[in-house]
Amino acid sequence: MRRLPMASVVFSNKNGKLTMSAKAYVFDAYGTLFDVHSAVSRHSDLVGENPARVSEIWRNKQLEYTWTRSGMDRYVDFWSLTEQALDFALSIVPGSNSDCKKILLDAYMTLDCYPEVPSVLKKLKESGAKTAILSNGSPDMLSAAVNSAGLADLLDHQFSVDEIGVFKTDPSTYAMVTDEYGFQPAEIAFQSSNRWDVAGAVAFGFKCNWINRTGQPDEYLDLGPKRTLNDLNGLF
Repeated sequence: MRRLPMASVVFSNKNGKLTMSAKAYVFDAYGTLFDVHSAVSRHSDLVGENPARVSEIWRNKQLEYTWTRSGMDRYVDFWSLTEQALDFALSIVPGSNSDCKKILLDAYMTLDCYPEVPSVLKKLKESGAKTAILSNGSPDMLSAAVNSAGLADLLDHQFSVDEIGVFKTDPSTYAMVTDEYGFQPAEIAFQSSNRWDVAGAVAFGFKCNWINRTGQPDEYLDLGPKRTLNDLNGLF
């Protein structure tokens, strides 16, 4: 595959020291670019007595189902798992309104992006870097979210694991990027808010930034990121 030229992108810390350069900057979608809790927060008055708990369980089950399905080699697309996870969340949280299911699913297709996302992607694109999403999300989900947030022109590629039928952290999911671009893993900067995703990407060989938006404690200490950042602004 034809190799693309090295982008003239470098990042520095507060002391001005160069800390990272890469040929491509690849982002997880859900929790990293898009706020997974924004679907419920938009319609919290319809969800029931404890919308925050519904949103938390919805997200946790969504991820659990991907790991379980991958372990069994029984792939089901991410949109189906998202719907199944919402069914579980609404059924287990007392006082929830199951009639809001369709409204929440529709909202999930157009999740809010985090405020800094457009400007960060714009700076990377203007520098000449490749920018991409690598996500468990199905192609329709990613396309809807990207277009709704106005990010389509800021991304070169939207990699969906649906193309290969297995979820992250299977190494083949990260290989989608290197196979497409012809780069070595160490030439890719990968950003995710999910620590398990960072661990998988580090194991594959990516240079990783953990976007720890909620101040979670570290884990997978043998598979640590290059840097831990509060948000994507920390890339610059």
